[in-house]
Order: sequence, then structure tokens, then C-alpha cells
Amino acid sequence: MIGLVDCNNFYASCERVFDPSLASRAVVVLSNNDGCVVALSAEAKALGIKMGTPWFKIKGAADHWNLTAKSSNYELYGDLSARMHELVGRFGAWVEEYSIDECFLHVNEERTDLAQLGRDIRHAVRRHVGLPVSVGFGPSKVLAKLANHGAKRNKQLDGVCAWTDYSAEQQERILASYPTSETWGIAGRLERRLAERNIHTMLDLKNADPAMIKKAFGVVVQRIVYELNGISCIEIEPERKAKQQIISSRMFGHPVTDPATVEHVLSVYAQRATARMRREKSVAGLVSAFAASSPYADNYTSAWGQAAFAMPTDDPVAIAKAAAGSLRDKLRPGVKYVRAGVMLNALSPASSHSFLPMFQPSYDHRGVGDLLDKVHRRHGEQVIGLGMAGMRLGAGFEMRREMLSPRATTHWAELVTAHAR
Repeated sequence: MIGLVDCNNFYASCERVFDPSLASRAVVVLSNNDGCVVALSAEAKALGIKMGTPWFKIKGAADHWNLTAKSSNYELYGDLSARMHELVGRFGAWVEEYSIDECFLHVNEERTDLAQLGRDIRHAVRRHVGLPVSVGFGPSKVLAKLANHGAKRNKQLDGVCAWTDYSAEQQERILASYPTSETWGIAGRLERRLAERNIHTMLDLKNADPAMIKKAFGVVVQRIVYELNGISCIEIEPERKAKQQIISSRMFGHPVTDPATVEHVLSVYAQRATARMRREKSVAGLVSAFAASSPYADNYTSAWGQAAFAMPTDDPVAIAKAAAGSLRDKLRPGVKYVRAGVMLNALSPASSHSFLPMFQPSYDHRGVGDLLDKVHRRHGEQVIGLGMAGMRLGAGFEMRREMLSPRATTHWAELVTAHAR
């Protein structure tokens, strides 16, 4: 049996963990530079606020709606996500972190009291992490996903739903009530192609001929047909797949017109991306960088550059120099650059490469990357870095996050104060 544990309104729920005053208020979380709504609480959704709504359009009505806006606090969200996944993993044989707010769980075959297991998971995550989750169980990933949707949709289920608790007739009625677009793995274009073959609902897809589906749509959709029939074909992956690309990019707090300053920003972003890559024990064969003005400006300008390494590397010196150097002759003075970024591509496990010392870059012999890793782990990521300002940027270059909540689980200076009544 497979379980899917999904946090309800994840970003908004994370904001409520250390601020109980938000419990009954509508909450929205904003994108970079406090631009648009990227996450909503249930109360905010009930107000009719949509994803992507610019904050300036609804800011004036915030007091009337009892609405609170928060700047994106990805460090807090990431840490609470890791805690949730670790805790859920204690309830099963394997756990797969599917996304920041949900994970699949392999349940011991001897467990028959799935509803009680779901309640235990909900209680544990709420008590020890502070997040509300819904739990769905099914014999396959697709059916576990569907059961989780039911757990969220039907308040009578109290956040837990097991597909196997329903009779065959009830299951068919449920599947017949959902269009194919609600099936995990079916996108809009695929829905239209299925409709051309008179497949409109999940039940239609479940009853479709697997051989025909494979011939017309490929093996991936064929697996979904089997999964809807309770045959598990999409395996749980307890180990995270290595990333194929790592990106570090930001909007600036104000436009930058000096190419040298943009190069420095790219150096910092390259160091941040390299640090993430080193934590995953990967190396990069290719680095690319870009800088762009506002797409809404009359004279939109962008610059893009790329550099390949003779040998894959995780050396922060080589990567930072390559990222900044790739745009050196392409940046134009006077252009109001508002965004820049660095991308590490052609990633592979560091353990898959073994080079003779004579072929290694000179910086690798000095162990600069290892030294920076040790200092960052002990004293924080911004205490030391390459270049005049290391890993720091002036306030004007960082994102505007005027409504940022404390990073209560990762910074000593931002610990929450508890008040007794």
C-alpha cells in the first residue's frame, strides 16, 4: 500500500507555525521583490484572490479583508519541509520526497488500519512540526493521489482517505465523477487527445485497452491505466534523483547600470549555486549566465553567455570566474539591468569522475571549495566568499522582502519568543 502525505496550503501554513495570530486570517505569500501572489491560505482563496495577482492591486483592500501578506521565506519553508519528510518517513518502510510539500510513503503490507495510521501521521506532523497535512492511501501512486484529493475535499473524512475502504461500485462512481484532467500525470493537451478517443473520465481511462493506450500515447500513459486498476507501476524512489540543473537568479532591488557591478553579482550567484551543487556531491560541465533589463521597458535588453569546462568541476573559483567572464564583453554600460542569474548544467556525480592530479585545475589542489564548505557550515554562508564582498551583496541588490517573517528554525538571532498567558 502506498500513502501520499500532502501539506495543506504549505507556504501559508509555514507562516502560521510561529505566528498564531494568522490562524484565522487570510494569508498570501508573495513572489520575489514582493511582486505577485504565489501561495494562498484557504481563507484567501475564499476571497477570490487568484495565483499571480499583483500585490499592488489588492494591497488597498487588505485591511478590509483582514488579509496579511508575507514575503517568500524559502529558508523557513525548506527547513519545515525537511522536518515533515523526516517525520513521515518514520511511519513507513520508504519515503519519497515528491515535492517540497508532499511525499509518498510505502506502507507495511501488514497494516490494515490505514485510517488510524493516517490519523497518527496527521497528529505527529501537527504536534512536532506544526503543519496540517492530508493523507491518502491506495494500492498505487495514482490512486493514493486521488485518495489524498478526497481527503482534502471531503471534510467528513477528517483529512484521511483510504481507497481500499470503498467497494468496487463506489470506486467506479468516484472515478466516473472525475475528468481525465484530474488524473495525476495527464496534462491539458493529453486530455484533448484522449477525448478524441471517447475517453473523458478517469473511469473511461481505467477501462481503456492498455495495448491501445501504449500504441497511441506511449508507455507512461499505459502505466497510468494500470495504476488506475490498482496495479502499481510507478515505483517509489526513496533516493532523490540528482538534479540536472542548478539555478541561482534574482531580481535586483533597483536597476544596475554598471557592468562591473553586474559581474560581481554574477560571481556571488555562481558561488551560491556551486555551494548547493557541492552539497549534492555533483560536478558541472557547463556554466551559463544571463542579465536582463525589465521586459516592460521600451528598450528591453538581455545578455547571455556560456562556458564549458575541459573537465567537470565543483571548484567555486573556476565556476565564478567562468560565469562572470562569459558576459564580460556582452554587458553594455547604461543599460538598466534588473535581473541576473547563473545556471550550472551537465551535472554528474562527483564520484563518477577520477582525474590524475596533473589534469586537475590548479585551484582544485588548494582545496578552496572544501575550506569554504567547512567555514560555511560552522559560521554561516555569508561570512566568507570569493571577491571583494565575498558572498554578500548590498541591500539594493537583494530582493525586496519587506514583510519577511523570522527564519526561526535556522538563525539564532531570529528565534521566536513565546509569551505565556
